[in-house]
Amino acid sequence: MLTIENLAGGYGEVNILNGIDLVLNAGEILTVAGTNGAGKSTLAKAVVGLLPRVEGRVLLEGKDITRLPAELRAKAGIGYVPQVSNVFPSLSITENLQVVEGVKDRSARVAEMLEMFPALAERRRSRAGSLSGGERQQLAFARALMTRPGVIVLDEPTAALSPAKVDESFARISALAKTGTAVLLIEQRARQALAISQRGAILDGGKVALAGEATSLLADERAAKLYLGHA
Repeated sequence: MLTIENLAGGYGEVNILNGIDLVLNAGEILTVAGTNGAGKSTLAKAVVGLLPRVEGRVLLEGKDITRLPAELRAKAGIGYVPQVSNVFPSLSITENLQVVEGVKDRSARVAEMLEMFPALAERRRSRAGSLSGGERQQLAFARALMTRPGVIVLDEPTAALSPAKVDESFARISALAKTGTAVLLIEQRARQALAISQRGAILDGGKVALAGEATSLLADERAAKLYLGHA
């Protein structure tokens, strides 16, 4: 679904990413972990078209989308849930879903999202700015799913959530992948994320320091010591 080839880039003349190669398959969760400043969120922005300067290639189902602007990548099938500023606070829950562009059968799709997220359905007329952190995250997730993306990029989806909501979020991500959606998961809670993933990659200095099957990374002593923390 998604191929990243020798991806480099950043802001101004400073590179944050320094040659990244990754492949993400349909129905697969690929966790990208690493310490703060390793380039995780920058990678997410590069994939969805929000990084100002990019070298290398990003392919979606074999098609080169490296030069496509973010809005055309969204229409091509890439969903994105950023860590912050991921909803419109002044709009209601329903309005946040209705304003998503490129949605066929909009009313039916809104109904599907509210059925998928019952907590949102109960407060559908509430302004997004009044939601709790967990509810806001659910709304951001629902917004990204409105267009039925083939690939979804999640940037720190469990940030600032309570432990119970963290488990809920990971369960939702796991269920999404089982529908065939490819998930690029940027996550600080690396162990929990890898536990629901097929594969993982650990960034260090804008490069892939370690990559492989999720189970292998979890068992890797070097990964545990340097990047994941001991269980």
